[in-house]
Amino acid sequence: MNKKLPVNVLLAGCGDLGICTAARPNDSYLFYGLRREPRRLPKFIRPLRADLTNFDHVNDVMDIGFQIIIVTITPDDHTQSAYRSAYVASAQTLVKAVNKSKKPPSLVIWTSSTSVYGQKSGEWVDELSPVNPENYRGQILLEAENIIRKLSCSKVVLRFSGIYGPGRQHLIDQVLAGKESKRNLSQWTNRIHSDDCAALFCHFMDLHLKGQVLHELYLGTDCEPVKQFALRRWLSSKLDVQLKDVGTAKESGRRCRNERLLDSEFKFLFPSYKEGYSEIIKSFKLS
Repeated sequence: MNKKLPVNVLLAGCGDLGICTAARPNDSYLFYGLRREPRRLPKFIRPLRADLTNFDHVNDVMDIGFQIIIVTITPDDHTQSAYRSAYVASAQTLVKAVNKSKKPPSLVIWTSSTSVYGQKSGEWVDELSPVNPENYRGQILLEAENIIRKLSCSKVVLRFSGIYGPGRQHLIDQVLAGKESKRNLSQWTNRIHSDDCAALFCHFMDLHLKGQVLHELYLGTDCEPVKQFALRRWLSSKLDVQLKDVGTAKESGRRCRNERLLDSEFKFLFPSYKEGYSEIIKSFKLS
């Protein structure tokens, strides 16, 4: 019996989420990492040097032949021009290259953010909720999403909420230092562990290869939105730190609903911030 060849997957951007995805045990996929500087990629990812905003670079990469492309981009800085270059220019280049390619992928997964929503009074939002970004970051992300929808192949836009995990523990550091939060402590927040982000990419790839038709939009967020003061209070109890935080009277932010994700039979490794942060704190205390 002939062994089935692994599926070529391009991790475009290939930061920590891409590396985490490729590190998951799975012989079904062969991962390539596209970066402007790919030398530091781990050995289990085949490096490709290219600029995602350069059509000639991306067009050449398409000749390798990838069945699936996962795009995880990080802007060079937090300026409006850097966001536009990272997201809009990359989306335009990718759409042009894929739609002209003789070896197009069958699926592109594009990562976006729940910052495209503008609700700020504790409302629940999902994939059908209206979008009205409050700042240029959300506006640019939404513009890029609309460009990605012009792809001729199947596509999934995945709007992640706040990603936390190893290397993303600013809040833990803040609580340990006893620092006061500058945010409205009655603001609703939504989170997803980075390991669940990686598991989610693999989940969608598996479903796609099994022939399941995917929605074009999903919210990537865990099962328990939480207010800032409640999260900080919970963390302080786990870290044995005293905080004076109290919730203000005015509720703000939004609560993200993940029913569409759960309907796809995705199983969270960390269903809420409690499981996720407990794991980080455990490793933090052991180190």
